[in-house]
Amino acid sequence: MLDANIKTQLTAYLEKIRQPIELVASLDGSEKASEMWALLQDIAALSDKVSIRSDGVAPRKPSFAVGRAGEPARIGFAGIPMGHEFTSLILALLQVGGHPPKAEASTIEEIRAIPGTFHFETFISLSCHNCPDVVQALNLMAVLNPGISHEMIDGALFQDEVTSRQIMGVPTVLLNGEHFGQGRMLLEEIVGKIDTGALQREAEKISAREPFDVLIVGGGPAGAAAAIYAARKGIRTGVVSERFGGQVLDTLGIENFISVSQTDGPKLAAGLEQHVREYDVDVMDLQRAEALLPGSDGGPSEVRLASGAKLRSQTVIIATGARWREMNVPGEKEYRGHGVAYCPHCDGPLFKGKRVAVIGGGNSGVEAAIDLAGVVAHVTVLEFDSILRADAILQKKLFSLANVKVITSALTTEVTGDGKKVNGLVYTDRSSGEAHRVELEGVFVQIGLLPNTEWLKGTIALSPRGEIEIDARGETSLPGVFAAGDVTTVPYKQIVIAMGEGAKASLSAFDYLIRSSVT
Repeated sequence: MLDANIKTQLTAYLEKIRQPIELVASLDGSEKASEMWALLQDIAALSDKVSIRSDGVAPRKPSFAVGRAGEPARIGFAGIPMGHEFTSLILALLQVGGHPPKAEASTIEEIRAIPGTFHFETFISLSCHNCPDVVQALNLMAVLNPGISHEMIDGALFQDEVTSRQIMGVPTVLLNGEHFGQGRMLLEEIVGKIDTGALQREAEKISAREPFDVLIVGGGPAGAAAAIYAARKGIRTGVVSERFGGQVLDTLGIENFISVSQTDGPKLAAGLEQHVREYDVDVMDLQRAEALLPGSDGGPSEVRLASGAKLRSQTVIIATGARWREMNVPGEKEYRGHGVAYCPHCDGPLFKGKRVAVIGGGNSGVEAAIDLAGVVAHVTVLEFDSILRADAILQKKLFSLANVKVITSALTTEVTGDGKKVNGLVYTDRSSGEAHRVELEGVFVQIGLLPNTEWLKGTIALSPRGEIEIDARGETSLPGVFAAGDVTTVPYKQIVIAMGEGAKASLSAFDYLIRSSVT
């Protein structure tokens, strides 16, 4: 099951196991069950602290549980955790085996102290790059707290259950059988949802911080670059972000980041955070900015957060980025996560053998259609313009696919459903004015970006598109407030450009501090 190179690497990891662990498989007569048993045999052969059994009685087959020898197992894998989830398996083996987790000591103690019984189930796809964060966080919680258990479920392998439970997006998390959350969630975010006092305690700690010299709002490429450049100047630097990494976390393949021929979003985001944390930077994650109160008479500005916390700083750099643009048509919000999706790489496998539409004929839309065509039964691409706007090489590939239909001059007016999931969409032919209906099971929206500036309206000068207006130095209409990246009027929304803009805004903020004689 595992090649020689992976076995060599895995052997080195398994040497870190301190306590004996047991893998208990619940198998059936399927080919996947045979593959799973082969995987478990390979793992057990690499460490004398790992034993395996095949007499499990779990209802989901094939599956296996990971537990300490002689204790009830609290971690399960329904499906074969390869692809992006192989790391989740390795971490589960190590942590169940007593290897210390890489988490803040305060968070670990908080998890151990959570009272109650919590059984989590996470539906994933092996191609989903956001799923491992959720799986690994819940597995760690199960290791630390005997009242918590967790099972990863490969939606592509358990299609009947996906259909019956109306799972239309990954990762989808159930808690004690009820919907808990969908999409990427960090460990602290999950803990905050089941330990409600945690959010208030964190808000109080944040508000107690002394004023910063530079406060960066946003943790994407622009925010990370700004933080590093500020910290290197030796000034008091803070970063507050809703999720460190920003939209990069939702990007799969990155092939135009200079000097790095190929990487992916989560890997780049992890690298950004690691680099920032090498400096004396106060990183406050999982915090959404809600208001900016500019300082007066040279005093610090104030950023208010949705948690109720307040932060003060002599200068502020806004790098809140952008998000996927929505169609804003009836049915889109109602069926989000139930047929309406925005990440074809993550959610595509859940639509295997089904009919889907891709809204948008730019590069992202055509790339999504090409990707989905290899998984689903049929793809309909709807483009508002009279022609596709994607690169010629992408269009050539698209039109070579037999299960793809392209409709131009199409204005999507409604997503329809049966009350539980999508069953079609309605569009208007802009040339004839006629309305048409397309029957399908999924709609993937790929129509560009919207800047995250709603919290700034009425406070700072914005363009008609909602972007923050800046000059060549990254200065905004407010003294001491700068902006960088996709949230601004700078053209070409690219990672490498955002990083440069973040560095420039940080240097401008430092220059402002010097000239204002604040430091």
